[in-house]
Amino acid sequence: MKIDIELYEKKTRDKFTEEEIANFLYTHLDKYGDGKNDILKAIKYALGEENKPGGFIVLAVHEERIIGAVIINNTEMSGYIPEHILVYIAVNKDYRGEGIGKKLMRKTIDACEGDIALHVEKDNPARHLYEKLGFTNPYLEMRLKQP
Repeated sequence: MKIDIELYEKKTRDKFTEEEIANFLYTHLDKYGDGKNDILKAIKYALGEENKPGGFIVLAVHEERIIGAVIINNTEMSGYIPEHILVYIAVNKDYRGEGIGKKLMRKTIDACEGDIALHVEKDNPARHLYEKLGFTNPYLEMRLKQP
């Protein structure tokens, strides 16, 4: 099975719209996802729209359809805050267990200059992949959600 792992660039933008990427992520993030509008915000941020710092998108494509996606947002910081935040990663459930997530992560890591942070639920099976790739959990994240 031929799977292309590619950065979402001008040539790729002709094949897939931001809406298609958002729909894919909304569907395949399962219980670990956010609302479609939030996903679209992260995509627009990664593409540097509205004067945002940018980032990038990595897609896994098989037979002209998205089967995996990663969204990276840049922070424009370093050291105490990593330069990049992996906001979303998902693989189509029909293709899970075939190493596509690992290929997406390798391409993402290679494309990043500097550190990468990500948030993962403790019961998410992808956590083991991140640990194998060298991600560690030195902190306990806490959030205050304002009304």
